[in-house]
Formats: sequence, C-alpha cells, structure tokens
Amino acid sequence: MSPRSSDAPQRVIDAAAQMLARVGLNATSIREVTKLAEAPLGSTYHHFPGGKQELLARATTMAGDKVEALLIELLKGGAVHGLRQFLALWRERLLRTGFRAGCPVLAAAIEEPVEVASSQPRAAAAEVFVRWQGHLATAFIADGHEPAAANGLASLVIASVEGAVAMSRAVQDIAPFDQVAAQLLKAAAPPA
Repeated sequence: MSPRSSDAPQRVIDAAAQMLARVGLNATSIREVTKLAEAPLGSTYHHFPGGKQELLARATTMAGDKVEALLIELLKGGAVHGLRQFLALWRERLLRTGFRAGCPVLAAAIEEPVEVASSQPRAAAAEVFVRWQGHLATAFIADGHEPAAANGLASLVIASVEGAVAMSRAVQDIAPFDQVAAQLLKAAAPPA
C-alpha cells in the first residue's frame, strides 16, 4: 500500500528532519528527502515553494516543537526529574542509532547553507532554542533557583546536551555524554 498523497507534505517534513539529524543541512537534498518520504518530487516543490530553505526551516521547527512538547511533559515532575528523563532519552537514542542521529535543530543552527546568503533553518533553530530555554528556566525557578541563575542554567543544559551528543557521535562512544549528563544533574540540583 503506497502512502497517501494528502499526507505527503508532512511525510516530507518528517523525512527532512530525519536527514538533518543524520547528515546535516547541506547534505540534505530535496531529491533524497522525497525518496525517503515516498513523495513525488514535483509536489514537494508545490508544497514548499521556498525550496530547500523553507522545507528545512519547517523541519527544524517541527523537530523543535516535538522536543518542546516532550520537555513540557517531562518537567512537570520537577526540573531535575525532567532533566534526568530527557538525558536518558537522548542516551538511548544515541545508542539505538549507533551514534548516527544527532539533533536536527543543532544541524540547522551550525551549518551555513552553501547556496544562499541567509538561513531560514538557522533562524528557526534560534527560535526553538529560545523556547526550550524558557521552559527549562521556568522549571529551574520552580525548583528554587534565582531567575538569572535559572536562565544561565537553562542555557548550560541546552549547550551541554547538544555538545555531548556531538562529541559522542564523533568518538562513537557514550562516555562524553554520560560525563556531561552527570555534571548537568549536579548543577541542576535545587539550591540548599
């Protein structure tokens, strides 16, 4: 049974996010995304008239929205509890994918597109990171951290998790991730 054409745009966005996570922004091509999504190439340009930049920006936003919803749910049990669960999910993802999948939002944030001067995906990534930081900071404040410290801690968590994922992918070993995770959990502990 072939996929329905009515859900082709969403399948293309999902496939673009998967490719961003695995191969990065510049290596993600619309042709390969449509193959992965089992969607017609021509209709992809119809649904995404802005081309690759529009598609990858939407994929970045969608991936960010999914993580945001997960963070909101996990943080309901408190900042440290939510962070511990979030780290466990990332750890499992790294191991399950054999260190092949990273974060599509980070990929959109760090790579400059070769074909255009400005980057819609990078702008989307910036918006996503701000939202994630806000949710984490709110949870840290609820756990007793001062607002300025909570904002800094939220930035530290995002930067550290993204960096730990990248390091573990580079060395093909979970040790860097585990080391960073342990330090983040110490830092996130409510003040005495």
